[in-house]
Amino acid sequence: MPNQINLFIDLIRLKKPIGFMLLFWPCAWGLTIAYDFNQNLEKYFLFLLLFLIGAILMRSAGCIINDIVDSDFDKKVERTKNRPVASGKISKIKAFIYAMVLCGFAFLVLIQFNNFTILMALLSMPMAFTYPLMKRFTYWPQLFLGITFNYGLVLAWISITNEISIVPILFYFGAIFWTLGYDTIYGFQDIKDDEIIGVKSASIKFKNEPKKILFFSYFIFLTSLFLVGILMNFKMQYYLFLSVPSIYLILQIKKLDISLPKVCLKIFKSNNFLGLLILINILVGKLI
Repeated sequence: MPNQINLFIDLIRLKKPIGFMLLFWPCAWGLTIAYDFNQNLEKYFLFLLLFLIGAILMRSAGCIINDIVDSDFDKKVERTKNRPVASGKISKIKAFIYAMVLCGFAFLVLIQFNNFTILMALLSMPMAFTYPLMKRFTYWPQLFLGITFNYGLVLAWISITNEISIVPILFYFGAIFWTLGYDTIYGFQDIKDDEIIGVKSASIKFKNEPKKILFFSYFIFLTSLFLVGILMNFKMQYYLFLSVPSIYLILQIKKLDISLPKVCLKIFKSNNFLGLLILINILVGKLI
């Protein structure tokens, strides 16, 4: 039994919280930018907790589906060959059952929100489970991941306002390119193996000019943050603080060396702190 528990923990990447945190931060941004802080904060912190739990559950289920779909590829990649499904330690059927159970728990979290949020979340499910297939057909799976991974920003906004507007859409669009940037950095670790087995990625497409795609992606992200500030009528303090995440992203680009996988992984993980910086930036705009 302890061995099965350890395998399950490995299967859902519970020891690697960076994944569910990168899924959680856009939810926190959307919730914070929509919330009226003149109201009782109890609802804010409750929803923040619910989105965190939801992020953990859905990221875990997504990892399992990814491992089932990519098991043949994973066997041939040094970084992933020992994953539970690829190594045969957990069968695909058992892994699928685990994924469905996690989705069931995630649904119990989802129904705590308003009906519009529930509907919009359910409409996004096909995106969440078709992402692993994208690397077979396009060099832009990271872009598709961005569309999927940042959808929680829109859901969080709707959970508070019960409506959609240009602010979350614009913010969501920019966040997609944030994910395109950091996941392309992550993909640089696997370029050699991916090229051998025929997997496509933005990392392969831009391997000869990696900083170009990062500059483009992060520029769009930061521009969206600037425009969101204008639409929300934030004061000058918001724009002054925006220089902090801007410098942070510029340093990511400057430090990148795609020939060093450990450097790529370190830069990728640093986006967790970037997520916190953006949250603080929004709070500065809302409260100061």
